[in-house]
Amino acid sequence: MKMVKSLILGSAAGLIAMSGAQAADLPVKAKPVEYVKICSLYGAGFFYIPGTDTCLKLGGYLRIDTTFNGGVYDAPFWNGSGGGGDRFADFINSRSRMALTVDTRTATEYGVVRTFMQGDFQFQNFGTHNGNSGSTGPGGGIGSSGAGGQAVAAGQLSGLNSALLSSPGGGYVAVEFVFIQFAGFTFGKSASAYATPWHGYPGNNSSFLIGGHDTVTGVNNIQYSWQFGNGVSATLGLDDPTVFNRVALYNLSTGLGGNGLGTDNYGGFVVPDVVGNIRIDQAWGLFQISGAAHSVNASYNNLVAFNVPTGGATAATDSILSGHPESKAGGSVMAALQIKNIPWGAGDDIKMDASWAKGDTKNIIATSGASPSFAMVGGVPGQFGPSRTYGFGAATDAVFLPVANGGDGNLHLTESWGFRGAYNHNWDPYWSSSLFGGIGFVRYDGTAKALFCGVFGLNHPGLNVTYTCNPDFNVAQIGFVTRWTPVKNLTFSGEVLYTNLDQKFSGSSLFTPGAPQPTQIWTFHDQSTLALNVRVQRNF
Repeated sequence: MKMVKSLILGSAAGLIAMSGAQAADLPVKAKPVEYVKICSLYGAGFFYIPGTDTCLKLGGYLRIDTTFNGGVYDAPFWNGSGGGGDRFADFINSRSRMALTVDTRTATEYGVVRTFMQGDFQFQNFGTHNGNSGSTGPGGGIGSSGAGGQAVAAGQLSGLNSALLSSPGGGYVAVEFVFIQFAGFTFGKSASAYATPWHGYPGNNSSFLIGGHDTVTGVNNIQYSWQFGNGVSATLGLDDPTVFNRVALYNLSTGLGGNGLGTDNYGGFVVPDVVGNIRIDQAWGLFQISGAAHSVNASYNNLVAFNVPTGGATAATDSILSGHPESKAGGSVMAALQIKNIPWGAGDDIKMDASWAKGDTKNIIATSGASPSFAMVGGVPGQFGPSRTYGFGAATDAVFLPVANGGDGNLHLTESWGFRGAYNHNWDPYWSSSLFGGIGFVRYDGTAKALFCGVFGLNHPGLNVTYTCNPDFNVAQIGFVTRWTPVKNLTFSGEVLYTNLDQKFSGSSLFTPGAPQPTQIWTFHDQSTLALNVRVQRNF
């Protein structure tokens, strides 16, 4: 009986202890859940960052691109191993990209403060074999590298170019836009104030449509915009030209290669490009006038061997004593027009722009990246010119030959002009097509031609006997793209792009245009190529 009593009392004590513990553990009143609130001030997709008055929008796209007989994004085979049609070329090039955009906006007494970023997460197949790009063979191929095909890019020297990062399980991030906008000002990497809203894309997939300006991937700048009402605006800016708006400045004393291309001799960044536009953007369409002033400045008459390893290389130690040509002012102008509400189809439009430049060739021979020089071999895979023919075009801002080498020591600015445009037609809500094209003309003055041809003849025998020399050239393109959008924001497209190089040499000479091409009799001739691009893109 005593044991039973002890068990009952012990159980009661345990129950009381458990009750006390449960009472102590009763939950306190929960804080109200802070739901994400929609921000309707700046359009669809924005929401308030919890606990702030800043609105945020996340967006972007996922894009899969494959090009046949061309580089990624429908780049024509107009130089390198692709232009040479050799066995180092990747004739099928692909890139998978997810672009992520982050857009924040906050209302203040000074107006909206905005930040914007676009980062591209990318993986590609081209350029991964032998460490070479898909358009260059060992030693760079013909006319393959840098602005004008004359120097290996700094990223390749460091071994960290995008091709090497695209190893199995690899990839890389590219940065397009990163900028802040405040009280009419824009600071950071954004579109130039010179640009049209469509940049180099009046209706095409290709990032390589010749004929005008293209800063769709952004350029470091500072700019200010005025809004006058009724769709009328003006923008003035200062652009950093070093990465984007320099083609090549040839010091002819260093010679021209077998491919006819030279060595870049631009000096450092001293003066920013001054750029601007006046725009009318209304329901009927858009009209814009743009202008740019660009400084063309060489380093020295004796080219500096900068950052060259000591293993057998000799630096030009007397470069300062050799002097330099006087810098010159170049520039460009552009007129652009968009016509909307064309009666042949809902949403149809026409976009076009015409440009002229002197010493600012990037605003004519433009791509979304570096401007090309052209070096194409005929009668090889991917090229349509006759066998054993060669055509080239050196895209430069200026050329010069120092007095000590028999020249006048002055910069001779290269003149160029171009046109591009597209007609965009919607067949129905699911199908659309665009017919587009572009053309660029590059011209050297009489003195520049004489200097260029004199140097060219040093390693191309037969000047004015078996061949005539004229470095002027034209590049023309025409293309067609059709898109299918079966569901909203998912588009399949196919594009063909024909490119023709109209070079001005005639006759033939004994030389090699570059490894792995042989030394033989080459006939100078116009060249052409055709690329096919297929794309799948999902916007979000």
